[in-house]
Amino acid sequence: MLGIGEIFSISCAICWAVAIVLFKHCGESLTANTLNLLKNCIGLLLLIPTALFLEGVILPNLTLVQWSIVLASGYFGIAIADSWYFEALRRLGAGRTAIVASLYSPFVVIFSIIILQESLETWQWLGFVLVLLGILLVVYQRHYKEIDKRQLLSGVAYAASSVLLTALGVVLVKPILENPADSLSDNFFWIVTFRLLAGVVGTLFFLLLKNKFKLVIEEFKTGKHNWSGLIIASVFASYLAMILWLAGFKYTSASVASVLNETANIFIVLLAWLFLKEELSKRKITGISLAFAGVLVFIGVFNP
Repeated sequence: MLGIGEIFSISCAICWAVAIVLFKHCGESLTANTLNLLKNCIGLLLLIPTALFLEGVILPNLTLVQWSIVLASGYFGIAIADSWYFEALRRLGAGRTAIVASLYSPFVVIFSIIILQESLETWQWLGFVLVLLGILLVVYQRHYKEIDKRQLLSGVAYAASSVLLTALGVVLVKPILENPADSLSDNFFWIVTFRLLAGVVGTLFFLLLKNKFKLVIEEFKTGKHNWSGLIIASVFASYLAMILWLAGFKYTSASVASVLNETANIFIVLLAWLFLKEELSKRKITGISLAFAGVLVFIGVFNP
């Protein structure tokens, strides 16, 4: 049934959906790299005082291996994965990239079975399939821009590698988040903070390496930006959603958390229909219905 971990995971999906809709509305004045750096820096600026207030200046008592996992999870799961995801967007477009990104929960399920020895009941596999089918129906587009085979294959490789790194990173960090499992504030916020810090530092390193940092600064200085909208969207994306995402993995199995995270695509479609007046076709309605039915089956609502 619906426990605290499941509630965190669904809340994460809602917060992420709100952020995406806000970014669609007010974030088009910035390129993807600049937008990504902005949202993560704002998230970090909020996480540091949160960790200080809730946990004090006592840092997590982690082993060298655990620290390495936390930092590597942030570097590869945020800096590298995000840059590869944006490269996939550039090569494939949003529609195709969204379809490949649906591999996120299958990757998490596979890694959680191999690394964490998790398992799913038969009825959970059914719910899992329903959720994926629903999401694929929602993100599918009838007409795609024609691209050559090499660009298609490289774009798919970037997108799949991006979600693979994200999935592997969060599965590896889950045992560290669970210790102790009965407290949200003990070490949790500092771990989240250092993970995001590694991602921000990695992103800055990537921009400097590619000689793109000056372009980012120029973007901030020039052009008309909806700063209030960008800041609010960043708070939802890299602060609230980040905390809720990792809290969900702390309090429920990685497989369950990842499948519930996938519902973000459903909430994005609904919010875009409500606030951006985007079309809600019969196909999307069918996909939404399938996905929500899958969630109900997956969390055991119909299981005696």
